[in-house]
Amino acid sequence: MNRVLKYFVEKQAKLDDGSIINYAEGPNNGKALLLIHGQTGAWKDYITVLPELSKKWHIFAVDCYGHGNSSHDISKYYLDKNGNDLIWFINNVIGKETLVSGHSSGGLLAAYVAAYGKSLIVGAVLEDPPVFSTEKGNFEKSFAYLDTYKPMHEYINSEKKECWEAFYMRNCLWGKLYMPKAMDSLANYAQKYRNKNPEKPIKYFYMPNSINVIFLFMKEYDLKFGENFYNFSWHSGINHKELMKDISVPTIFLHAVEAYTEDGILMAASSNKQARQAVELIGNCELIELKSNHNIHRFKPKVFINAINKMK
Repeated sequence: MNRVLKYFVEKQAKLDDGSIINYAEGPNNGKALLLIHGQTGAWKDYITVLPELSKKWHIFAVDCYGHGNSSHDISKYYLDKNGNDLIWFINNVIGKETLVSGHSSGGLLAAYVAAYGKSLIVGAVLEDPPVFSTEKGNFEKSFAYLDTYKPMHEYINSEKKECWEAFYMRNCLWGKLYMPKAMDSLANYAQKYRNKNPEKPIKYFYMPNSINVIFLFMKEYDLKFGENFYNFSWHSGINHKELMKDISVPTIFLHAVEAYTEDGILMAASSNKQARQAVELIGNCELIELKSNHNIHRFKPKVFINAINKMK
C-alpha cells in the first residue's frame, strides 16, 4: 500500500453546507477517472488497480458519505444527495472531462452521475451494480438483504452486546448455508479479535480473502447507511428503470453472472435478466458478463482495468 500511496495524495473537499468528501488524487497522466467504491468500502479498496490505472488516467478515488473519512451525516445517505455532491465534486474539484466508475452501490451512484452530470461526464463503467435487485419487491429475496442488511437492521435495534462483526458472523446467510456449526466459534473469535485490536479490521488468518475483505473498512463505516438500504430510503424514490434510461454517455456494464440457492435466493448483485434489461435501457452500453466475485476490480483486476482503458 505504501508503494501506491507514494503517488497518491489524500485530500478533502468541503462543500458550502460543510459536508466533507475525502478522496485520493493520483498523478495527472490523462483524462480524469472518478472511482466510487461499494458499500462498506473506502477509496483504498481500489489499491490493487491504482498503479496500472494511474499510468493512463488522472485518478480521483472518493470515500462515499458514511464511509472512510468523508462526512458521516445521515442526512446525506441518499442516492440523489450523495450523487449531486459527487457531480459538484467533478465540477469544482476535478474540473475537466471525467469517466466515472462505481462498484455495487457505488455503481448506482456512478449511474446517477452519468445520467445527470451533464457535459463533463464522458462515459461510465458500472461494476456489478445492484440494479433493480435492490428495489422493493426484489431486494427481500436477495442474498445481500438476507445476509447483510436484515442482520444489520436487527443489530442496530439490539442491545449491541457484541461488535457488529461478531453479530454478523453469527447471523449471516452464507454461514447458515455453508458452515452452520462453525459460525458461533467464528463469531466469538471476531469479538476476541476486536477486544484485543480495537482499531484494526477483523482478520481470519485461516479464511479466504473474500471473507476478510468484508471487514476491511468496517471501522470507518456508518451502519445507518446500510439501514437506509434496508428501508429503501437510500434510493430517494428514484426508479431504476428511469435512471438507466437517462444515461446517454457510452457505458460498460460489468456483471458477475447470477447464481441462486435451492430456495430461489439471488446470490448476485443482479440477475442476468436485470443486468441485460439495464444495458438495453441505457442503449449505448456494452455488457461484459463473467464468473466472478461481486468485487470484480479486486478479484478480476485485469477485466476491470481493460474495461476502464477501453473507454480512453
